[in-house]
Amino acid sequence: MHKILLAWVILSVPAILQASTVQTALSSAQVRGEAIFRVFGLPIYEARLYTEDGAALDWNKDFGIELNYLRDLTERDLVDSTLKEFERTGRPLPVREQLTGCFKDVSKGDQYLAVSSGEDQIGFWHNGVRVCTLRHPRIKQRFMAIFVGDNTRSSAFTRKLKGE
Repeated sequence: MHKILLAWVILSVPAILQASTVQTALSSAQVRGEAIFRVFGLPIYEARLYTEDGAALDWNKDFGIELNYLRDLTERDLVDSTLKEFERTGRPLPVREQLTGCFKDVSKGDQYLAVSSGEDQIGFWHNGVRVCTLRHPRIKQRFMAIFVGDNTRSSAFTRKLKGE
């Protein structure tokens, strides 16, 4: 019995720490939806959308997106793919240097949390530790739209993440 309890505690610690991080960044945050993003059938990350009290996504309010990585990716992979999404969904943004400061290599099981703070900034946490604040005009719309916008790479993923 003690072994089962110990195993549960060990497995629960990352989720508890991440929930605590979300609550610190967005006090009334609750999970709205969850989805797994895949490329050519390979799972890349599991995403969770956090909104105030788990309400429907409202772009006029702050919200958070958590990514739990299901495979190893380099900092360069993360930065390059984000910049490509900015270009694909609108126009390039001059934020490579900021993204390089925000993103680190990830291994299976690592987590990133992005929480908006108004229209022009997003805070990032890596495995529960705050790593940076990305600042740029309308960055909330541009960055978060990669996951929950109208022109994502997977409408099924986005609907599920938005809890629709």
